[in-house]
Amino acid sequence: MGYVTMLEEIAGRLRAAGCVFAEDEARLLIGSSRTPAHLESMIGQRVGGLPLEQVLGWAEFCGLRIAVEPGVFVPRRRTGHLVDLAVAGLGPGAVVVDLCCGTGAVGAVVARRVPGVEVHAADVDPAAARCAARNLPGDRVYCGDLYAALPRRLRGRADVLVCNAPYVPTGEIAHMPPEARDHENRVALDGGADGLDVQRRVVAGAGEWLAPGGRLLIETGAHQAAATAAAFRAAGLSAGVSADEELAATVVSGTWPGPPAAPAGGTPAASRGARSRAHPVERGE
Repeated sequence: MGYVTMLEEIAGRLRAAGCVFAEDEARLLIGSSRTPAHLESMIGQRVGGLPLEQVLGWAEFCGLRIAVEPGVFVPRRRTGHLVDLAVAGLGPGAVVVDLCCGTGAVGAVVARRVPGVEVHAADVDPAAARCAARNLPGDRVYCGDLYAALPRRLRGRADVLVCNAPYVPTGEIAHMPPEARDHENRVALDGGADGLDVQRRVVAGAGEWLAPGGRLLIETGAHQAAATAAAFRAAGLSAGVSADEELAATVVSGTWPGPPAAPAGGTPAASRGARSRAHPVERGE
């Protein structure tokens, strides 16, 4: 079978399964296949509803090929706006922490765009953390619940804390496209009743980890931005909303001024609190 005939046949099968960009997907499947049997297996997975990126094992994000594994949240194009804002003003030696990192795509692109930056990433989902360790240095990827996953030595050192926390309200999960709803771990999607449960926890704890003048950036929904910004201000950060209409992206960002001055003989608030344990993810786990 010639290439054109094969392309048309595969695109027809994908189109019948509801794939909008069937011809483009067919090209990618053909180009990624190792053998005819492998190609047929990938077609079957895609027709069965598995996200294209999980079928291929990679996703293109901001010009980088990012490794993607089954069940792990696939990086969205709109998150490129989060990356653009995060890299502004960064230079070599800056410390960046990517929370709710998923595949580690945000951190990987930041590291590519700003040579010499020190990127750390964490996710509560072990599958995501293992995947992120393929896209970032494995000894700087941690598995655990938000800040509890991070090593103590990062406290007060982060120049940028970037987070694409789950922000879909629980009641709206059922209305998401099947590719996300059925094939991405729910912990990467479900943001609680109003979608902001995880965001609020990230914002509340940010001051302990940001350096004075450090920035917190969180992707959110356009209709949620006002509430996200209010959480920033309540935690002592400034708050601004940036939207990119072309990408349908909304990011709330703010600067941490530093902990309040301690009274004579007192202890600064940022130095108090429970210690956390880091759980680095080893490559090949």
